[in-house]
Amino acid sequence: MQDLSKFGEPRIKLVALPKDTNSAGNIFGGWIMSQIDLAGATAAREISPERVVTISMQEVIFKQPVFIGDVVSCYARIIEVGNTSIKTEIEVTALRLNENGFRECVRVTSAIATYVSVTKDGHKKPIDPELKKLHGF
Repeated sequence: MQDLSKFGEPRIKLVALPKDTNSAGNIFGGWIMSQIDLAGATAAREISPERVVTISMQEVIFKQPVFIGDVVSCYARIIEVGNTSIKTEIEVTALRLNENGFRECVRVTSAIATYVSVTKDGHKKPIDPELKKLHGF
């Protein structure tokens, strides 16, 4: 498994439950996308603490299924910052038991999501240059 240390700690960590399944019995892709959006927005709020809104999801790649009982972790980091936009990279892993009864961590999904910094009223808000600098942008 590729190193996730560049992401730091997971932004979200939760157990996949039976209520989140699709007709095949696996965890529904829409549920995973919702977790991706929340993790990416949490990262984006480091640079835009007031509020962010999602403007795009690109390159959502489902690599492996997620099963009931998997511990799902969503890692997110900021990869690009514009005047009002923040692009994040998200990786999703599942901790599960393998066929030998050992716990293993499997990369299940990855995505790129872009957010826009906005005011409480929903108007675009420029990102504070000091916050950009503080985060290396």
